[in-house]
Amino acid sequence: MDRKSIGIIMNGVTGRMGYRQHLVRSILAIREQGGLALPDGTRVWPEPILVGRSAAKLSQLAEQHGLTRYTTDLEAALDDEANEIYFDSQVTTARTKALRKAIDKGKHIYTEKPVAESLEDALDLARRADEKGIIHGVVADKLYLPGLRKLKRLVDSGFFGRILAVRVDFGYWVFEGDWQPAQRPSWNYRAEDGGGIILDMFPHWRYVLDHIIAPVKSVYAHASTHIPQRWDEAGNAYAATADDAAYAVLELEGGIVAQVNSSWATRVDRTELVSFHVDGTLGSAVAGLRDCRIQHRNTTPKPVWNPDLPVTHDFRAQWTDVPDNDSYDNGFKAQWEEFLAAVVTGTPYAHDLRSGAKGVQLAELGLRSAREGRRLEVLAL
Repeated sequence: MDRKSIGIIMNGVTGRMGYRQHLVRSILAIREQGGLALPDGTRVWPEPILVGRSAAKLSQLAEQHGLTRYTTDLEAALDDEANEIYFDSQVTTARTKALRKAIDKGKHIYTEKPVAESLEDALDLARRADEKGIIHGVVADKLYLPGLRKLKRLVDSGFFGRILAVRVDFGYWVFEGDWQPAQRPSWNYRAEDGGGIILDMFPHWRYVLDHIIAPVKSVYAHASTHIPQRWDEAGNAYAATADDAAYAVLELEGGIVAQVNSSWATRVDRTELVSFHVDGTLGSAVAGLRDCRIQHRNTTPKPVWNPDLPVTHDFRAQWTDVPDNDSYDNGFKAQWEEFLAAVVTGTPYAHDLRSGAKGVQLAELGLRSAREGRRLEVLAL
């Protein structure tokens, strides 16, 4: 079996997502399983080089995981021809400039989202990458999660009949940082640093709805900053200038209506931090990140509204779990494997920078809709 080593510049791995999901649970996990086996017998062996601003943090991570390659010099890493892939999980404000550099050097691109802060920049990245003839991809991790894979299976099987509506409910309480530390970084709540829940989450909702339900055609959004003051990692108070909650109504192709609530200022009364409720003429489903439950028209109860009598239905007990019928690997790792295979075989990748630009488009339109108080059409890119 031929082994192909492929150098991967991993920029931003000292951050929570870059470290936990992309380095440890994806790239290192692929190495622990002996590499990625391709159908032609090739075994792809990822060789990461850790890039960041703090040499001390990078050295600690490298030593902890038995790695030898790390640097604070991005230019040098890009100049090394052994490094074929550039991966970015930096803060949003730093991403566009770094991606342009990597594209100009002819590196294949794999990046977290949003790919840019504006649609203009996102489309520019896609054009540059296409002109260079490189393989490029954007993280679409939620499509690889068990709950949403089960939901996709239901849609493809025709379980719902005609889909009528979708309700997405996402969020949890992020502590302000005064009496106990916040569980998200402070830049998330400063618009000037690329923060805000619309820019963070609308790119997710775009690819989930486009790929599982139907393409998004219009958006009406209301944005709020419910918590106007927070405390940063050093315990200093700061003004929260970015939205921490957004309430949106999206129209999808075929007249499907999607209600999407996103909030870092809500307390959870769900089995998971996000739920996707889909109603159709033949049945309904509620999916989380791992589980999915269904109710077919033949088993739908017939409640009658009567506020004078106690409720006798146990509504949640009237739903049926969708079986796994498959084994599910870590979603980030599964997508990394797909992208590595695309690079080695020279195959265009489906979730590319243009797909990432669609996510930025929806976020940009959502912010504009909130400012102007009106519904906006989502134009084809």
